[in-house]
Amino acid sequence: MEILSSIENGILTLEFNRPERKNAITAAMYQSMADALTAAETDVAVRAILLVGKPEIFTAGNDLEDFMKNAPSSGAIEDRSVYKFMMALSGASKPVVAAVSGNAVGIGTTLLMHCDLVYAADNARFSMPFAQLGLCPEFGSSVLLTQIAGYPRAAEKLMLGEAFGAQEALDMGLISKVLPVEELRAFAEGQAAKLVALPASSIRTTKALMKAARTAPTAQAIAEENKHFSAMLSSPEAKEAFMAFFQKRKPDFTQFE
Repeated sequence: MEILSSIENGILTLEFNRPERKNAITAAMYQSMADALTAAETDVAVRAILLVGKPEIFTAGNDLEDFMKNAPSSGAIEDRSVYKFMMALSGASKPVVAAVSGNAVGIGTTLLMHCDLVYAADNARFSMPFAQLGLCPEFGSSVLLTQIAGYPRAAEKLMLGEAFGAQEALDMGLISKVLPVEELRAFAEGQAAKLVALPASSIRTTKALMKAARTAPTAQAIAEENKHFSAMLSSPEAKEAFMAFFQKRKPDFTQFE
């Protein structure tokens, strides 16, 4: 199973389990997580949700081969499993805890902005290389990262797409705490257990109140980003970026205006 899903002591744990491909996410994996999150909404046995990867890698982001095979036609974004997963995550009424170690690339960083408590190991590396691939930010990150980190830092991360470490992620407010890699998962599980022990209605209401002010702007940003993202997938720049990736060479964007 490339997504390990279990419910124990009130915690739904979803674990990326494809280390041989650096936990790159396929459409099937997105669908599995979307189904689990959707079911958790009405499952009284679930009071908190935990997202984890492996000690050496959180996720390399989209599996590009699988992604290109399942690339949407214009207007078909709502039918994609990645969209269903991100909407289920963004709309989850129950608290979501994430534990990140190793690389969190692309959507691996984007999804953290929709979680409630995010903890990282000291070996964590975050990146959002959308512009490097001839694309644009996704799933509200253009708005959410700006709110979290401020415009200058958000511009640096989203325009240049360069990787940054756990301490910088902490300084900019993307994560809550940095821990040694060997302590990360136990700590995150402990935080989720604290949430389970608290009144469920209080936690859900607190989360809803805190997210209310950003719900409409985020939804608007997602719609706008999706429109541009879908169109840019067929752009010459994106085609060059993907071809260069598969050919293991540096892309040449100077040929495009």
